[in-house]
Amino acid sequence: QVQLVESGGGLVQAGASLRLSCAASGRPISSYAMAWFRQAPWKEREFVSAITWSGDTTLYTDSVKGRFTIFRDNAQNTLYLQMNSLKPEDTAVYYCAGIVYSGRSLRTDEKEYDNWGQGTQVTVSS
Repeated sequence: QVQLVESGGGLVQAGASLRLSCAASGRPISSYAMAWFRQAPWKEREFVSAITWSGDTTLYTDSVKGRFTIFRDNAQNTLYLQMNSLKPEDTAVYYCAGIVYSGRSLRTDEKEYDNWGQGTQVTVSS
């Protein structure tokens, strides 16, 4: 199992940017497909973005396309989520997740991921 620790959350105003990090330890994430999910108050956890083990393919939920960018640095064993033009509706706890998978397809179902971080809070004020 790999241990995942998110950081970079905070309280910002609408229109601001944040970069979330997910630091992995215990195993190299180079063999892991990774993703970001989020859970807003009173809502189910939802898919945000995913990336293949190599970083060459990414996927985003429609509401963040053009504003968020997922990328990874396997040498640093870290996953990132660059979030620009933040909106109040982006307020949520953000989780990184991973699954050992070296294929090219991207997974959006949280049930397919078996490694999770503890989450980092992002709050966007209007």
